[in-house]
Amino acid sequence: MSKEAVAPRSAAGKVLIIVENLPVPFDRRVWQEATALHGAGYEVSIICPKGKGHNESYEVLNGIRIYRHALPLEASGVLQYAVEYSFALFSEFFLSLRVWRRHGFDLIHACNPPDLIFLIALVYKLFFGKKFLFDQHDINPELYEVKFGRQGLVHFVLRLLERCTYRLADGSLATSEALKERAVASGLVPRDRVWVVRSFPDLDRFQRSLPDPILRRGHKYLVGYVGIMAEQDGVELLVRAMAHVVKVKGREDIGCIVIGDGPDFDRLRGLMAELGLGDHMQFAGYLSGDKLFSALSSCDIGVIPDPSNVCNDKLSMNKVFEYMALGLPFVQFDLPQAKADAGDASMIVGSPTPEALGDGMIELLGDADRREQMAAYAIARAHREFHWKVEKQTLLEAYGTLLPAASEKGTAALVDAPQQ
Repeated sequence: MSKEAVAPRSAAGKVLIIVENLPVPFDRRVWQEATALHGAGYEVSIICPKGKGHNESYEVLNGIRIYRHALPLEASGVLQYAVEYSFALFSEFFLSLRVWRRHGFDLIHACNPPDLIFLIALVYKLFFGKKFLFDQHDINPELYEVKFGRQGLVHFVLRLLERCTYRLADGSLATSEALKERAVASGLVPRDRVWVVRSFPDLDRFQRSLPDPILRRGHKYLVGYVGIMAEQDGVELLVRAMAHVVKVKGREDIGCIVIGDGPDFDRLRGLMAELGLGDHMQFAGYLSGDKLFSALSSCDIGVIPDPSNVCNDKLSMNKVFEYMALGLPFVQFDLPQAKADAGDASMIVGSPTPEALGDGMIELLGDADRREQMAAYAIARAHREFHWKVEKQTLLEAYGTLLPAASEKGTAALVDAPQQ
């Protein structure tokens, strides 16, 4: 068990963040929120799954307590998801009791998916008067529809769980204006209790670095992808687009690096081998820090292969903001929210096919002047609009509204604290 090298500060209130989808600090959004809250004087504890190289059951990082639980499997079918989520919910409740007994908390900050954590919050709100903040990352009914190609009973239950989460919440965080409107219209959350906190990278840290020429493997051009690899993320379309580029168009001078991990990782690597793309594609796995920045800085363009559907059309994507922060022009399909976020930093491919995606990649790689203009626009807009230092103020505003007494106490304590 790790020792607490830095004592957490509790002047501004105590927060318990629960996330089941990804481990922390691997989940960039959750970790940025946690560190922003800690920096503002809140005492922060996190419950999350193990994985991605973070397998300690308990540790303290940067003054933030992290409790982790195992997951029995990485689900792919409806029954497996039921098992995974049930096990996770039990583990999260057990660990919440441990956090409550050892440290206490004033507010539960629940990050979906799934939309089940409200059941834990219900206990603490009903019996102990704790506040509940819903941090909506995904829209699970639509995600189910995309994954399984149907609605039916499960879709109905997912919509019910989402609405229950909204109705129990004292406030909600949304990653886009579209999700804010969903919370207000569907969840009946008061408009002044929904805050849009987008997942921007910290531009003081997320910057271009020296490229690694080895990653190009002799290719004149390098296409990059970074993100999760699940069925709905469209990475299979990227693999097949590279087959079109290399096998049909004969572009032996174009390579591709795929950065990230997910349930489709092994299947996609197998597809790459099956299509004979081993000399033109590489799956780098999960990269972070300097290795990630160097890999993306080695690319000429990025790609967002997520297809248009009822889920992707409504979501802001981390990839958009990360590419733009690095001044990396990119190709994407016609996704309303991602297109609005990207502006002139992206080239839109109208037809949702591997062939159209591959042709778009070839076209953009062949136009150096356009890439330069897109890169300049991306960096300028990122620094003007997409900076976490600015965005986190909305998060702190939400907390100031939900925990006003604790927030005022914390602000006063930080002002009066001696300077280091």
